[in-house]
This record gives sequence, C-alpha cells and structure tokens, in this order.
Amino acid sequence: MADKPALLPAYLIVGPDELKRKQAVTRLKARVDGPFSAFNLEELVASGDLEPVGVLASLNTLPMGGDRRVVVIENAEKLPKAVSEAIVEYLGNPNESCTLALVATTLAKTTRLYKAVAKVGPKSVIECAAKKGRDLPPYVQKLAQTHGVSIASDAATELVARVGESTTMLDTQIATLAVLLGSTGTITRPFVEKNVARVAEVKPWEFLDRLSGRDAHRALALYRLLDGSSLGLLSLIVGRLRELVCARSLEARGQGHALATELKKQDWQVRNHARWARSFSEGELEGLLGLCAEAERALKSGQEEETVMVRLIARICGVSKGHRLPT
Repeated sequence: MADKPALLPAYLIVGPDELKRKQAVTRLKARVDGPFSAFNLEELVASGDLEPVGVLASLNTLPMGGDRRVVVIENAEKLPKAVSEAIVEYLGNPNESCTLALVATTLAKTTRLYKAVAKVGPKSVIECAAKKGRDLPPYVQKLAQTHGVSIASDAATELVARVGESTTMLDTQIATLAVLLGSTGTITRPFVEKNVARVAEVKPWEFLDRLSGRDAHRALALYRLLDGSSLGLLSLIVGRLRELVCARSLEARGQGHALATELKKQDWQVRNHARWARSFSEGELEGLLGLCAEAERALKSGQEEETVMVRLIARICGVSKGHRLPT
C-alpha cells in the first residue's frame, strides 16, 4: 500500500460546500491516530474570545507519541485581527510537526491570511466550491453510491427540489433513504415524495418547468407552495409561453440550435424547450397567451386569485378544456 503524502504545515479549506469542507477536515483528522490522538488533535472555533497566545501555543506544541499534531480552526473568516496576524507571522516559520487547518465558508484571496496559507504549498488551499443547481442531481446520484444504493435521475431532481442545495442535508437524506430502502436497490421519485418532507423554498423555475411539461398534478402542487403575487407569477408564465412559441417557431424553420442565442440564455437553460413546445398543438401556445390576458384582467378586477390561477394552470397543462376563466 502506497504511503500517504506528507502533510503541509497549513491548509485553508474554503468554500460554501459544507459537505466538502467536512470531508476534507475528516481526512486530516484521520492522520492523527494512536493512543495519544486526543492530545494531538485540537479543534477551535474562531470567536472574539480567541487569543493569539493560546493559538500559537497550540500550534507550537510538539506531538505526543506520534509524528503529527493537527489543529483545526473553524469559521476562520471570523478570526480576530490579532489572531489572524499572529497566524500569518507563524506561517513564516511554522512548526513542521503540526498541521493547521483553517476552515472557512469564504475568505477573500486578497487577505493576508489567504496569501500566507497559499504560500505554504501548491495544494495548501482546498477549494470547496458549491455545486450549481444543474450539477446537483448527478452529484446526488454519486452520493447514493457511497451509501450502497442508486437513485433514479428524476428522484435525484426531486430530492434536490425538496431538500435544497445543502450538500450536507442531501447526504443526510440519502443516508436515511438508503436505510429505509434496506441499504440496497434504487431510490425512486415516489419513494422520495413519500419519505422526504419539502423544506426548501420552491423556485419559480421549478414550477415553470413542470408547467411547460404539462404535468398538472405537480405544477398545481408547486403553485400552492410558491410565495409572491399572482400577477408576478402570471408574468413569469407569459414569459415562458413566449419562449416556447419562439422554440416552436425556430424548430419549424430548422433553426432550433439558435434558441439560446435568441433568448439570451445558456444552452442548459433551454435544453427542454423544443420538446416541451412539441407537446402543444398548432396555435395552442398563442391561444394560451390569450388566456393569460384574460387571467390578468380577472386578477386586476379583484377575482379570487387561486381560482383564476388554478384554472389557467389546468388549461396550460391540457386539462379542464371545457372551463373558461372568470372574466
């Protein structure tokens, strides 16, 4: 088995991804073992009470019964200036048998502390950048594998929608679902819907995507969880319908590839537009824009908002075609 690489005197573990930060710290802490591991590992949390003398004493302490001591300081972005400056000076001549791990959600690259740690070595800064929304479902699928199960793509998307973008929360929920599943098999979307409560705020784009896909059940469920005014939501619906009209028109002219450019969006933001547009019959999207105008008049005349919006959503999703919106 290959030897583990030697640890540097200091690391900065920085970024909004909490799970990545925890995993990096766990790997460092694992390097302190043996009967004196409790002595050779010290964990501090930055606060106004932290004093330079105490921190430097900890960093300069030699390991007992081993060759490595690890000092972890959480919330390093909140270090008092005096402590931060003391660490900067310490890193000019660090204790080679001690590894300092500064853990921060964010720390500007222009700060003296960041620059001091970066000079320690080419891998002294461990970036823990947050996953972007579109990258989270594939990431969730990888997390599931670490718990001995798999998760369907639509189930991963649903889990992100319900839990939010915290990787720690996602990992915790995956672990729970894996146990409920018996630590084997595949997590499905119905299984997620049954066992995971929604704690994340519904994003308008999530609702609009369900509406565009003509999924009446889920679009209505998400609508009832949305905050904000009905007129504001109606404006977003009109915008999406116009995007679908554009998608349909460009595809008919053999120019579907130009949709992102035409709408001034990223390709990933419109990757489903053409497919969604094809689910509407000729002229139907234009007719729905007319119904949106009717809905706007109804809302401005003081009619009951939920009734107006539910009927409109149902019509867009292709149900309740025999009903007219209140006028």
